[in-house]
Amino acid sequence: MRTVDVVVIGAGPAGTVAASYLKNQGYDVTILEKEKFPRFQIGESLLPCCMQHLDESGLLEAVKAKNFQKKTGAAFMRGEKRCEFFFSEQFTKGWTWTWQVKRADFDSTLAEAAQAKGVDVNFECEVLKVTCTPDVQVLEYQDIDGNIHQISCKFIIDSSGYGRVLPRLFDLSKPSAFSPRGAIFSHLEDKNRSEEASNNIFVHSFDNNRSWIWAIPFSDGSTSVGIVGDKEKIMEMAENNGEKYKAFIRDFDDLNGRFKNSALKFEPRNILGYSIGVKKMYGDGFVLSGNSTEFLDPIFSSGVTFATASGLLSAKMTHRHLQGEAVDWKTEYEDVIQKGIDVFRSYVSGWYSGDFQTIVFAKEVDNDFKNQICSVLAGYVWDQSNPFVRKHDTILPTLAKVIKMKESNAESAQ
Repeated sequence: MRTVDVVVIGAGPAGTVAASYLKNQGYDVTILEKEKFPRFQIGESLLPCCMQHLDESGLLEAVKAKNFQKKTGAAFMRGEKRCEFFFSEQFTKGWTWTWQVKRADFDSTLAEAAQAKGVDVNFECEVLKVTCTPDVQVLEYQDIDGNIHQISCKFIIDSSGYGRVLPRLFDLSKPSAFSPRGAIFSHLEDKNRSEEASNNIFVHSFDNNRSWIWAIPFSDGSTSVGIVGDKEKIMEMAENNGEKYKAFIRDFDDLNGRFKNSALKFEPRNILGYSIGVKKMYGDGFVLSGNSTEFLDPIFSSGVTFATASGLLSAKMTHRHLQGEAVDWKTEYEDVIQKGIDVFRSYVSGWYSGDFQTIVFAKEVDNDFKNQICSVLAGYVWDQSNPFVRKHDTILPTLAKVIKMKESNAESAQ
């Protein structure tokens, strides 16, 4: 049986960030990835905060070399109402731009960069069984030819994403508190977009805040277009090879005919019931990172940022653990990651309740409030100096209520 220092399950952003950081510290690291790369994945609009994680793990320059579409902000729209956030104006001092990426290319770039560092990346290898103890971990996996292998290590980082290997094997998953939703999406030609339209993700709210459309432009002139809504709505749009999806994005008024004559790069795909939680994020000999922990909703593009943030922190904690330091996984890891998740959970709830839209589409938007919200949208959800982070659970509904009263009084006075 082969023995290494650390096995990382999954070669997505969480796994490659974790593996690269540990390799930089001199550890023998192996990644076991179930799929063959490149492979399609959603989560195509990054947040500026993740640039810091890519930099710390030594992966940033490899991604820069690919010339992905630069992203400088986000635009939210509903009918005639529009609110743009520019990351250069955010409250938190940090990165002011990021990328919009086809995940097949982005994830392959990260995996190749990890391999270049000396990380042993094994594709098409499915983990079947895991035995964990405080000192030695043993994984049994099957390769593409059906051969069964065993590998032992000192520690495991599960970055298996939607595969959720250890949550599934160790019964760690728990239901999400959010209503079941789904998404249907494709990539389309987008020949007539402006330069401004290239530098933003565009989000269109409709159906009384229950549904929304994303438009994520790429550097090759195509754009990812998806619809998120109640599970039943998405299932209906997916029928007959997505005929209702195709008609909707071509005729939706707020898109102003942007995709009226656009050809699809592939037939629409859909995912359903993606929100899920976890009972705990660590155990004897292992830690969870990325979507193996918890996935909320794609509305604020938080998935990759949580992946890279948790991947990096899990690697730093693993390094300390392997150096013989006493590590408090609950306080120093799970509670930290959970704080960020809880902030975004409040904003996801605020989106679907309409409180977020009430604030950003108000007749007058306070610039300080807007810049503080912008920092959340940039992924800086651990910045406790930001009131919209520190008071995340109350500030949106409270501010929305004040705005509604103010606008109602103004209308009554007319």
